[in-house]
Amino acid sequence: MILGKTNLSEWANFRSTHSTSGWSGRGGLTRNPYALDRNTSGSSSGSGAATAANLCAAAVGTETDGSIISPSAMNGLVGIKPTVGLIGQQGIIPISVNQDTAGPMARTVADAAALLGVLSNRDYAKSLDPNGLRGARIGVARKFFGSNRDVDALLEAAIAEMKRRGAIIVDPADLPTHGKFDDSEFEAMLYEFRDGLNRYLGATQPNVKVRSLDALIAFNEKNKAREMPYFGQEILLQAQKKGPLTEKAYLDALAKNRLMSRAQGIDAVLVKDKLHAILAPANGPAWFTDLVNGDHDTGGSSTPAAVAGYPNITVPAGQVHGLPVGISFFGAAWSEGTLIKIASGFEAATGARRKPGFLSTAAV
Repeated sequence: MILGKTNLSEWANFRSTHSTSGWSGRGGLTRNPYALDRNTSGSSSGSGAATAANLCAAAVGTETDGSIISPSAMNGLVGIKPTVGLIGQQGIIPISVNQDTAGPMARTVADAAALLGVLSNRDYAKSLDPNGLRGARIGVARKFFGSNRDVDALLEAAIAEMKRRGAIIVDPADLPTHGKFDDSEFEAMLYEFRDGLNRYLGATQPNVKVRSLDALIAFNEKNKAREMPYFGQEILLQAQKKGPLTEKAYLDALAKNRLMSRAQGIDAVLVKDKLHAILAPANGPAWFTDLVNGDHDTGGSSTPAAVAGYPNITVPAGQVHGLPVGISFFGAAWSEGTLIKIASGFEAATGARRKPGFLSTAAV
C-alpha cells in the first residue's frame, strides 16, 4: 500500500553548489525529526524523515551519490543503495545512468531487506542473520575518519563490539585511490545529466511543457521568485554547456571513474585483504539547516560505492548529542546478500537505533 509521495532536495541537489538539502520549490523544507532545526540531508530527504517519524514502515529513495545513504544515516535508518542494475531505472529522473538507482530506507535491516526484495524480485530475507558478524572479514577505511571526534569514538566502540561478536577486522583497509576521482565523477555527471534529462523530458506526455534542460533553465529563471529564492542553478548551467556522450572529455572521465573506483579501488582492497566488506562512517551529525549559506559537509563515505555502482548499506551506530550516526558497509558488485548478513548481525549486536524526539533543537 503506497501512502504517498515525499519531498526531496530540489533536483536531487544537482542544481546549485549552495543548495539546502530537503528544500524544494514544490514541497518547501523537510525537517529532521530528531531535531527540527537540523537537516535531513538528501536528496531522499522526505523518505528519510517520513520513515524515521513512523509515518510509514519503509520508503523508496534514489541515489546517485549519497542520496539514500546520507538521509538514512542522518534520520536514524537502515538504507540500502544496491548495485546499479539490480533495480530498473525507469521512472527515475536521471542524473547519471552509471550511478542512479532506487533503494529501500527503513527502520530495521529486515524491513529494508524485504523492500529490496520487492523492488528487485529477489529474496533477501534469507540473508538476515543475527550472528552475521561471526567470521566476516571487514576492512576499516580509515581515511574516512577524522571529521568528528565523537563520531570516531562511536565507530571505535562499534568496531570493538564487532570483534567481540566474531568479526575479523582488518585495520586499516584504505582505498589506494581515495579522493582521486571526485573531479572526474562530477565531470561525467554533468554530461550524463544533460543527455539523460533531455531524453527523459522528451519522452514525457505531450501536456508536459518543460521538455528539455534548456526549457527547464528558462522555467526556473521565469519563476525564480518561487523556484530560486535561496539558491541558483549554476550546475544546470554547467551541464547545459556539455556535448554528447561521445566526447573525449566524457569518455576519459568515465574510464577514470571505473578504473579508480573498481579495479584500483574497492576491488583491489577486497582482494588484497580477502574482505567481505569495507566499513566507514556513513555521516557526521546533522548540521543546522541554513537556507542562506546552504549545506555544510560533516563527513561521509558514499562516493566509492556510488561511482563504482556497487552496493552500500548504512545501519544506525548510535547518536552524537542526540543526532543519529550511521555505519556504512560496502563491497563488491552484487554482494547485497553478504552486506545484509553483516548489517543484520551488527544491528542485533548493538541495537543502536533510538526513536526521534521531535525536539526543537539537539540535546547538546
